[in-house]
Amino acid sequence: MNLRIVLSPTEARVVGCLIEKQVTTPDQYPLSLNALTNACNQKSNRDPLLALGEPEVQQLVDGLVRKHVVMERSGFGSRVPKYQHCYCNTEFSALKFTPQELAIVCELMLRGPQTPGELRTRAARMAGFADSAEVERILESLAGRAEGAIVQRLPRQPGRRESRYAHLLSGELAPELVSTSTERDAPRLPPTDDSRLARLETDVHALRAEIAELRSAFAAMRTP
Repeated sequence: MNLRIVLSPTEARVVGCLIEKQVTTPDQYPLSLNALTNACNQKSNRDPLLALGEPEVQQLVDGLVRKHVVMERSGFGSRVPKYQHCYCNTEFSALKFTPQELAIVCELMLRGPQTPGELRTRAARMAGFADSAEVERILESLAGRAEGAIVQRLPRQPGRRESRYAHLLSGELAPELVSTSTERDAPRLPPTDDSRLARLETDVHALRAEIAELRSAFAAMRTP
């Protein structure tokens, strides 16, 4: 597979979902079209939220199959087609990630630009990290890959202590993401108590949603 295949944002969502489910719910992987559609439209761990129909997801899958990024791999006795990615870490791909790198890249594909602190919290369900500094070191390594950058650090937003990172698997970033005018012209103000509280509430909500998802997956695994 060409290491620099460019994915559209919705193709990246499909591939990110396949990577996520391969790691978090391996007993339910590969995914049927219905399961993949539900994964793309999840209300938790996704940004932006989507409402794709099965025909749309099937069209995306068919395009990814032609790009040799997804393959049909149904198990013995399966009545419906099931799909798995071959985008990275497979014999069909030259693109290799460590478990921690894979977790970070997957989260960026599913949720868009995030800070090292956000990634440490959200990617912990797929790999462990000692602290935000470790996440930042991994991000810088991904940004400096000899064969081509996988992520890019964005200008720090006003009122935020950390810069966000975005993946480059969908090609060049939008100009508004990489513009430095906002950071250069805006005053560097510390975050207010209200903004810190809002971020904490957002993180708590995200963690609750992830716990609910894991409980649901565990209950499904226990069902005969």
